[in-house]
Amino acid sequence: MLITHGWPRAQRPNAVTIGNFDGVHLGHQAMLARLTAQAAAVGGLPTVLTFEPHPREVFSPEAAPTRLTSLREKLEILRALGVAHVHVCRFTRSFAQLSAEDFVARVLVEGLKARYVLVGDDFRFGARRAGDFALLARLGAKYGYQAEALPTVEAAGQRASSTAVREALAAGDMATAAQLLGRPYSISGRVIGGDRLGRRLGWPTANIQLKHNRPPLTGIFAVRVQGLERPDWPGVASLGTRPTVHANGKPTLEVHLFNFDRDIYRAHLRVEFLHKLRDEARFASIEALIAQIERDAAQARELLNV
Repeated sequence: MLITHGWPRAQRPNAVTIGNFDGVHLGHQAMLARLTAQAAAVGGLPTVLTFEPHPREVFSPEAAPTRLTSLREKLEILRALGVAHVHVCRFTRSFAQLSAEDFVARVLVEGLKARYVLVGDDFRFGARRAGDFALLARLGAKYGYQAEALPTVEAAGQRASSTAVREALAAGDMATAAQLLGRPYSISGRVIGGDRLGRRLGWPTANIQLKHNRPPLTGIFAVRVQGLERPDWPGVASLGTRPTVHANGKPTLEVHLFNFDRDIYRAHLRVEFLHKLRDEARFASIEALIAQIERDAAQARELLNV
């Protein structure tokens, strides 16, 4: 997959879809399938135009939605779905001042040489979100590209959206999140050094580096891990601030892998969250914490058939 950054300077025609693609849910996947089909028809390279950082992180970082995927995770998923080209456009306040007409002329036409542009049915663009699909289509007649809006995709009885996925994860409803995503929700990252508390407690863990502004879910989970010599390695994971051992801890993802005892420091793993076991809790003693870990592990083994 070709990944480009900065101001677009395409050397060949492109079929383009535009969006943040956070989570790459079923709605996004329907857009990618349509993009690939139409790209062949217009003789363009299927291209995803996405933005980094998320626009709301620039204008109101405190109120910005939690990310479902870091940039690396999003690119990993897009690659797995067969996307040929992703252009990552840096979103800044000056970029946000482009008028809707300038965005089309400078980014889509001059920069990406768009012959086909696919957007969602609620797509807005340009300064103050003044541009809509009607304008995009009118400018397509002027500049020689075809514009199309994809209707809403539904899953789990609701519109497939990043917001719906966040709500399901926050509620611990892993089944609904998986239906909206078309796969289990996952977080990927490199194994980094920790305080080795788990090993001292008799439950060694792999600490996964988090690149999210804040995780969209917390608690204790039955998980499967990708990236080891055997796929779908089962385990139990804690994602949160570990209140029993840290008064003001930062969010940490720790995974205990069942029947595993090998150094995997710096390995890049993907943790799939399959079942939520419980919320985080503060325990009166380390002994009480260990007893609960044992119960969590037993429940996870039962759910995962280990």
